[in-house]
Amino acid sequence: MNHNTPITPRPLPLSPHTGRAQRLASADQLRAQGMPAAEVAAHCRPGGWQQLLPGVFLLHPGQPTSEDRLKAALLYARRTGAVPTQGPDAMITGLAALTLHRFSSAPPLTALDRIDVLVPRTRRLRSTGWVRVVRAPEAPEPVELTGVPVAPVARAVADAVSGLSDAETVRRLLTEAVRGGHCEPGAVVRELNRARLLTRPHVVDAVDTLLAEGRSLSEQRLYDMVRESGLPDPLWNVDLRLPGGPHLGGVDAYWPDQAVAVELDTRAPRQDDDALWSEYTRKREHLERLGITVVHITPRKLREAMDQQATVVRTALMAAPDRQPSAYVVVLPR
Repeated sequence: MNHNTPITPRPLPLSPHTGRAQRLASADQLRAQGMPAAEVAAHCRPGGWQQLLPGVFLLHPGQPTSEDRLKAALLYARRTGAVPTQGPDAMITGLAALTLHRFSSAPPLTALDRIDVLVPRTRRLRSTGWVRVVRAPEAPEPVELTGVPVAPVARAVADAVSGLSDAETVRRLLTEAVRGGHCEPGAVVRELNRARLLTRPHVVDAVDTLLAEGRSLSEQRLYDMVRESGLPDPLWNVDLRLPGGPHLGGVDAYWPDQAVAVELDTRAPRQDDDALWSEYTRKREHLERLGITVVHITPRKLREAMDQQATVVRTALMAAPDRQPSAYVVVLPR
């Protein structure tokens, strides 16, 4: 045996999740087991352990797996010396998170040269090696995938987009988030806005495409709800006006005999959201003063609770005879 031969490691505790020997450990964990720094260094001779990140060690020879890299990134972000914080202390985000969410437009983990880790804003932690630290004023609740805490899709998309300059890649990620049913367009735009990414032209262009896609999907779900629930056919996508008077606004579906309108709320949260919401509220209040019942449906409710939304619309239609007759309005195609 020479000075380059790695020493035999002492037994390490079993993983509470798998019951198998740990593959990774932090310097703090090794120190807590009574292993001094000199012994750790001895284990890291050629053919022995490897230091993947500052204070994080792979306790086996050979190349680290994708799972090793993910867990090493989390170990680095969760080192024992960190000040305890409320909420999640670290989670995978960005492209690595989207890969774990099974996005076909995200590269495989083996192709990623960087793993993003989301931590609370108060953490004093620097990006290092292949780990980029992303800070959040309010960390979202993580989703556990393959035993790893992962940021929700909307947040992961925003963190991925922040490091991308290719417009086509950004468009594909945003589109898959909506088409794949992972989240609503508004949730993605809200996170992009929080990350101050809506000033980048290639992101704004992709968002416009995303909102058009999202509205189209929501309209199709509304058609399906009416058909599958046996509701009477409405007039689709029409404008309402007073005879010889002002424009009252457009609605997505209207039953003239019952004076019931359905409006999909596909607004995107942006800087002028308050103004858009005020305009929407004024329109709704005006229609209701004229005796028109307005049923407000969000894309999320339509996707997750379609039967419940159909019941709301049916109840409004059945209640029409008990209400005062509505004002006469002109209905025009929109």
